[in-house]
Amino acid sequence: MADRDQDKAEPVALASRRRLLQHAATLGLTLWLSSRAAAQQPDPPLFGAGRSQFILERPRRPLPPLRLQDLTGHDVQLAPKPGRVTLVNLWATWCAACKTDLPTLAALDKSQLSGLDIWSICADRRDIKTIRRYAQEVAMPRASFADPHAQATHPTNPDASVFALPAMPITYLIGTGGLVEGYITGAPDWLSPAGQALLRYYLSRPAA
Repeated sequence: MADRDQDKAEPVALASRRRLLQHAATLGLTLWLSSRAAAQQPDPPLFGAGRSQFILERPRRPLPPLRLQDLTGHDVQLAPKPGRVTLVNLWATWCAACKTDLPTLAALDKSQLSGLDIWSICADRRDIKTIRRYAQEVAMPRASFADPHAQATHPTNPDASVFALPAMPITYLIGTGGLVEGYITGAPDWLSPAGQALLRYYLSRPAA
């Protein structure tokens, strides 16, 4: 009698082991597919404007304090605030795309996205009166500056410039740790889902 019971129990035990193995295999496949999908996600999210894409800077470098001039003509010392993301936009009075880019940044500024600062810096004119007249015709972020001391961009010595100008306009993204993370040229739509995703990606990263 005991032998018959044992004979019946063995197939049941084998079936249970097979089910356990099937569950383990299914779980392993699910985890592998999840990790593969995560690996295929762009890091950071893709963001572009026409033929321009957000370009990572490697190695990352700290942004030094900048001595600029605000639109009232007063010198100011600017440095990224720890734990916040800063967009540094460089534009020129002759730049047609800047007339689209600056109002977009002004609208982003008005959206008051938590943890975000925006600076716009004129790269071709050092006199504040010309820039102030320009600002009366084109919407600009609240924190807009001239560069009379040639600290952000040097007119004759690119090696002395804090920011390279491969195209105009150009916006650099400074992460929560004060490091230059990357840049994008042209007039991207920062208010688009892709633009917001990129900003929130860097806003969510630790300052360290």
